[in-house]
Amino acid sequence: MKEEIKRGFYEGERSLFASHGLRLYDTVFGEGESPLKESGDLKLYGCMFKWKYPLWYCKDVIAKDCTWFEMARAGVWYSDRVTVEDCVIEAPKNFRRCNELTLKNVSFSNAAETLWHCDGVTLDNITANGDYFAMNSKNMKINGLTLYGNYPFDGAQNVEIRNSKLLSKDALWNSKNVTVYDSFISGEYIGWNSENLTLINCTVESLQGLCYIDGLVMKNCKLLNTTLAFEYSTVDVDINGKIDSIINPNGGIIRADSIDELIMQRDRVDVSRTKIILRQDNRKTCVCECMRSPDRSGKIV
Repeated sequence: MKEEIKRGFYEGERSLFASHGLRLYDTVFGEGESPLKESGDLKLYGCMFKWKYPLWYCKDVIAKDCTWFEMARAGVWYSDRVTVEDCVIEAPKNFRRCNELTLKNVSFSNAAETLWHCDGVTLDNITANGDYFAMNSKNMKINGLTLYGNYPFDGAQNVEIRNSKLLSKDALWNSKNVTVYDSFISGEYIGWNSENLTLINCTVESLQGLCYIDGLVMKNCKLLNTTLAFEYSTVDVDINGKIDSIINPNGGIIRADSIDELIMQRDRVDVSRTKIILRQDNRKTCVCECMRSPDRSGKIV
């Protein structure tokens, strides 16, 4: 029979170190580092963590209706098969180098440096506020993420994002194999230096967004107030409505209703590699090399 602890209160370092098979209800972990370090087969209900490093090197953990307070920093590290549901997390730097991690209905008031170097992550209905979210994590499935914070998903790989809102400067930098569906992304310099970035049914607002990408695909997307887009990117994009401005794509095809400003500098890119299709233009299909010569500013119109 599994041991049950109800309404416990623990202080001091490693108070329940290397415990296995515990069922904890409404238990408070006060001041004292690493109370459950190296534990396994844990179920936590309504528990509160008030100090650092509560769950390190743990396996097979379920936490429901729990709270990590501000000083419960670096809460879950080096742990495998962890499920966290209906929880509030005030502390930063949570979830690092974890495998098989599931978060559902979780809010992070300070998500700075959270979800780093994790593998096999499922996120469902998450709200997070903080910079450098999910850096270098891989094999992620995300639905319903609302993120306020810069530099998310830097270096992330094999990521699927759905029904989300990212208010994020420098989102998705250095990432690889990321697909975003039915989402809104707003912030400068989205997607730089990434590989195989796909956006489907998305709305993007960005200064100099979507540049330096090897393999950018956009399907049925809108670009609002998105200027100086696609610089040095290889592209296959289909945009509903107009594009405000484009600068020096490295090749591919761009479809849109119209483009307010197109800058193609022949000393920077091979303009013949980029095909522009304008649905509201009488020419229907415009190949950049065939447009009239640029003026002194380097613009082709």
